[in-house]
Amino acid sequence: MPAQYTEALIQNLTATQIDDIKQVALAVFDVDGVLTDGKLNFLADGSEVKNFNTLDGLGIKLLAQAGIKTAIITGRLSPQVERRAEALGIDYLYQGREDKLIALQELWLDTGFSAAQTAYIGDDLPDLAAIRAVAFGATVNGGHQFVASHADFCTLRSAGNGAGREFCETILAAQGKLEPLLSEYL
Repeated sequence: MPAQYTEALIQNLTATQIDDIKQVALAVFDVDGVLTDGKLNFLADGSEVKNFNTLDGLGIKLLAQAGIKTAIITGRLSPQVERRAEALGIDYLYQGREDKLIALQELWLDTGFSAAQTAYIGDDLPDLAAIRAVAFGATVNGGHQFVASHADFCTLRSAGNGAGREFCETILAAQGKLEPLLSEYL
């Protein structure tokens, strides 16, 4: 059963995309509009509330189990994102970064990773340059259409509803690492 699921995840990828994904050692996530539904909810005192999906969280943990490092690059500053990143064991966190490509380039300098080793998922125009710069650039169902037209992959699931998990599992499936991870749950 895991084999059928794994095959379904990568059936629409080209051979070149699969080859590119096999080199991925770093997966980078935008937050609002990817790991959340993109809505900004503010309480009366001005504090912000973010809703994260546990499906995405387990996907990120599966990447770590497979030896893939993870990062968040987000335009906003949020203590909730810091707590979520810590809880999930996210390796690198860059907040308050409007220019995602510059932040991504700094991440590469800080870590030694390269564009050819990186996958990135975002949903809107500030993510576009980063999506175009990496080996596997993805977006979410419901993200900006112009961004989708430049992405290598668009999730079937929407932001905040498992799109991050689908991104994670697609990487793992293309690398041949998902099936053993899923088998642990059988």
